[in-house]
Amino acid sequence: MPGPDPFSDLIAPFSRRGVDLGLERLQAALAELGHPERRFAATQVAGTNGKGSISTMLHAIASAAGIRCGLYTSPHLLSWCERIRLPEGLISEAALQRLLQNLQPLALRHDLTPFELVTAAAMQAFADAGVELAVLEVGLGGRLDATTVHPDRQVLAFASIGLDHTEHLGPTIAAIAAEKAGVLHPGASAVSGPQTEEAAQVLHQLAARQGCALRWVEPLAPAEQGGPVLGLKGDLQRNNAAVAAAAAEALAERGWPITAAAIAEGLRRARWPGRLEQRRFQGQPLLVDGAHNPPAAAALRRELDQRSHEHQLPRRWLIGIQRHKDAPSLLRTLLREGDAVRVVALPQEHSSWSAADLQAATGFQLEEGAPDLVSNLVWLVDSPALPVACGSLYLVAELLPLLQTTD
Repeated sequence: MPGPDPFSDLIAPFSRRGVDLGLERLQAALAELGHPERRFAATQVAGTNGKGSISTMLHAIASAAGIRCGLYTSPHLLSWCERIRLPEGLISEAALQRLLQNLQPLALRHDLTPFELVTAAAMQAFADAGVELAVLEVGLGGRLDATTVHPDRQVLAFASIGLDHTEHLGPTIAAIAAEKAGVLHPGASAVSGPQTEEAAQVLHQLAARQGCALRWVEPLAPAEQGGPVLGLKGDLQRNNAAVAAAAAEALAERGWPITAAAIAEGLRRARWPGRLEQRRFQGQPLLVDGAHNPPAAAALRRELDQRSHEHQLPRRWLIGIQRHKDAPSLLRTLLREGDAVRVVALPQEHSSWSAADLQAATGFQLEEGAPDLVSNLVWLVDSPALPVACGSLYLVAELLPLLQTTD
C-alpha cells in the first residue's frame, strides 16, 4: 500500500480551493518568480482520454532526439514526483519538497490551488534544470487550465475528446471541446486524431478563428503491417501514437532536431503505468486500466473484445469509481452476461460509488468488495478470462504496489 504522503503538509493548506479554473493567479505568481516559464519552449497536450499517453510518447521522442526535455503530467499514481520529469529523470522527493517549501509564501499570497502550486513548481524546476522543451499535459479543460499560462506553446496536440468533468466544462461534447480548444492560439501548429463530428467541428472552427494550422491524423498501422513498435500496449495507443508522432513532426518543421529514427525510438521506449497494463498477482495475470469514464470504457471494451479466444467467457472485474463519475454508463459499456463484479471503495478522502447504489442504478448484480484489497485480488484472479481491475487512478495507485510486473 502507498505510504504516507511526504508532500501533504505542503499541499494540503491549498486543498480547500479545490478546482478553480483561471490563469490570473498563476500568471501573477510566476511574474513574481521572474517568469521561469519564459526560459523554455513548450508543447501542450489537451483532450479527455489519451493525453497522458500522448504526452509521455512525445517526451520520449524529444528525449531520443537529444533534446533536454521536461514532462508535466497529472494526476500521479504513487508520488507527486511523477508529475515532474526532468531530463535526468523524475524530480527527486527532496528537490520537490524544497521547491514547494520555498513557494509556500508566494502561493498563499496569490491564493493558488494545489494544481497551480505544483504547476508553478514544475515551471521553476524546468527552468532550473535547463530544459529546452517541456511537454505540458493539460490538467482540466484547456482554456483556463494552469498549463496554458506558458507563452510559447509551439505545438498543440489533441487526444480524444469525450464527456468527462461535465460539472466544470459543460454538459455536451461541443461545450467540452470548446474549453479544450481554448489552448489554440495564433501561430501555433495543432494536431488531432479522429474526433466525434461534434468535437471535430469545434476544433476546426476555433483553429480557423485563431489562425492556427490544424492537422488531422489517422491511427498508425499495427507493427505486423509495417507500423512502429509501441512501448504502450493496446490498439487505442496506435491513435495516440499517431498524434504524438505528428506533433513531433510539427516540432521538427519548426527547427527542432527530431528525426524519423527518434520518433520510432521514442514510441518504442515510452512507458505509462496503469493504462492497459498487464500485471500478475500470486503468479496469475490480470489487466489494470485507469478507465474511469464512458469513452475510456468503450476503448477498454474494444480491446478486450479482440481477445476472441475468451470473448464469450465470463470475466471478473474489480472496479472503484469516484462518485461524480458516470459509473452506471461505464458498467453498461464494460459488462457482458455472466460477468462478476466487485465494487471497492476508494481511499477515504475520495467519495466513491457503492455496489448497492450502482446496482440500483443499473440493475446489475454487484458485490461489495472486501475491506482489504488482497482479498479482492485473490477473488479477482480466479477468472476463466483475463480479469480486469479498472476505474479511478486512485484505485490503480492502491493496487500497483500489490502486483508483480510481467517482464
